[in-house]
Amino acid sequence: MKVLGIDTSTMTGSIGLVDEERPVSQYSLKIDVTHSERLMEAIDLVLQGARITLEEIDGFAVSIGPGSFTGLRIGLGTVKGLCMATGKPASAVSTLEALASNMPFCRYLLCPILDARKKEVYAALFKYREDGYMIRLTDDRVVSPESLIEQIREPVVFLGDGVDVYKDFLKSRLGDNAYFAPMNAMLPSGISVARIGLAKLKRGEIITDTEIPVYIRRSEAEVKFRSS
Repeated sequence: MKVLGIDTSTMTGSIGLVDEERPVSQYSLKIDVTHSERLMEAIDLVLQGARITLEEIDGFAVSIGPGSFTGLRIGLGTVKGLCMATGKPASAVSTLEALASNMPFCRYLLCPILDARKKEVYAALFKYREDGYMIRLTDDRVVSPESLIEQIREPVVFLGDGVDVYKDFLKSRLGDNAYFAPMNAMLPSGISVARIGLAKLKRGEIITDTEIPVYIRRSEAEVKFRSS
């Protein structure tokens, strides 16, 4: 089963293609342009490089959030369009779960964090069992870094773009219990999204036309509207 995974939750857009458990192709790019300007071009590059047509894809997977409100809307909207054009199904993947899966068989606690602005992060806690299966310990949530570290009492590996902002703070407060993922595992991966999405598609977990991104908190526009 060939699955195309799409992540637009951060400034680093990533497209990945898997064929069952085999990674086929991936394209990632972090530049200061919107995903709407580059997403379809990136998808074409991945498919052309793998010599696979869109019609040969069996399904799609998309990171559903949390993350950039605009980026998530672009990614989900694009996938819905691809589903309509091809008649193929798609699955939704938590951005934080996809990030945590970048560190398979890690023996420490895993804490993906994304910069949520306003001195907060999107975060969740995961851990691998001895059999290599990753389990979720908390829901995805938006929280202050101070509140997040109060829940950590053991060695933990942080990953995600929130590390760029809060690395010094985390290190100062957690000391030798704070570890940070290597560069290649630090950011969302289209391959990770595709791999998790593949398993969901096989279980019949398919998005509908009414699927919306997981924002966790209200957008600035909603806040202003409700306060007006």
